[in-house]
Amino acid sequence: MPVDKTSRRALVIGAAVTALALTAGVGIGLAADGDSEGGAPRTAKLVVPANTTGKDGTVITYGKASAPLTVGVHEDMRCPYCASFERDLGATLTSLADSGKVKVEFHMATFLDKRLEGTGSRTALGALGAALNESPALFKQFHTALYEAQPKDETTDTFGSTSELLEIAGKVPGLRTHAFNKAVKEGTYLAWADKVGEAFYDSDVTGTPAVKAGGRDVTVLDDHGKPVDARKFTEEIEAAAARR
Repeated sequence: MPVDKTSRRALVIGAAVTALALTAGVGIGLAADGDSEGGAPRTAKLVVPANTTGKDGTVITYGKASAPLTVGVHEDMRCPYCASFERDLGATLTSLADSGKVKVEFHMATFLDKRLEGTGSRTALGALGAALNESPALFKQFHTALYEAQPKDETTDTFGSTSELLEIAGKVPGLRTHAFNKAVKEGTYLAWADKVGEAFYDSDVTGTPAVKAGGRDVTVLDDHGKPVDARKFTEEIEAAAARR
């Protein structure tokens, strides 16, 4: 799902450079300024969740800080290919992180709200911020639950509804605390979600999903847009670790 980053202030259809461009999800540039979506104006106070790193807390890290290899994951919550990647390979990557072999840095995008209209990418990311504020473990479980619930048609803005997000959160044991519920309902972390979405453009990544191990691209989808075999995925990550 390529994303054209040549303009921050206009919607510009991106070049179709991968098999993902065969679908309605051809990526586009994301307008950077001014408007309101997902329930809170972009001038809202910035509240950064706990357990973040990077400028303005725009990087979400899962795994041990001492892990020898960093794996960067770039996703948009409305991206159906990201959902396929997470459903097929997410557990493999989580296992590598839990074993201490890698730490995962999530770089989340929100460009599909502009491309397809709606607020689901931003609202879901804000809710993930509320989960992250509880703990990285609850963030990861909620992240998984959201992708499991994500419709195959990205034009369906399921995550634009906070009630839907809270219902999905109810499937994660221990997540529905008073603080979490309040943050989701009030949009506490939506301004942070805007910062995270903007930071996506500071990378050289042109589409979602994208994975980099030690700064090098890892194959996640085949020529038909299907997730690669878990063994191939693991081997590429292990090869990146061996090069360090």
